[in-house]
Amino acid sequence: MNTHYQKRLAAEILKCGISRIRIVPSKEVSDALTKEDIRLLIQKGVIIKIVKRGASRSNARKTIIQKKKGRRKGGGSKKGTRKSRSPPKSKWMITVRSLRALLKDLKENGKIDNITYKSTYRKIKGGFFRNKNHMMLYLKNEDLIKK
Repeated sequence: MNTHYQKRLAAEILKCGISRIRIVPSKEVSDALTKEDIRLLIQKGVIIKIVKRGASRSNARKTIIQKKKGRRKGGGSKKGTRKSRSPPKSKWMITVRSLRALLKDLKENGKIDNITYKSTYRKIKGGFFRNKNHMMLYLKNEDLIKK
């Protein structure tokens, strides 16, 4: 029993490819010659449209778990240079903002005077300090922090 013609009509009606049409073998199918006959068979459930399968996310989920653990971060999976992945300006901004916030806090708490504040502020702008710890070490060594 050749049902290629019926499959083609069903594919047109159901708006899909011929490969996605499944027909339950019966005499009704071979007798169906018009689109109306095919529509009736679709309603009866003799002709079925197979549901499309999507791409599985299971592998993606596994990869995400591995990345959270710190895996899959070697040279082969990096795109772009170190500077393009985390721009130096962004790093600079984070450092300077944290240093200035600490300096402001020291001034507000009365740990440093205005002259020390201004000179240290300028040193921060000039890139004198590597981090907060370095700045605090400098202020302690120079006896600029009040007790």
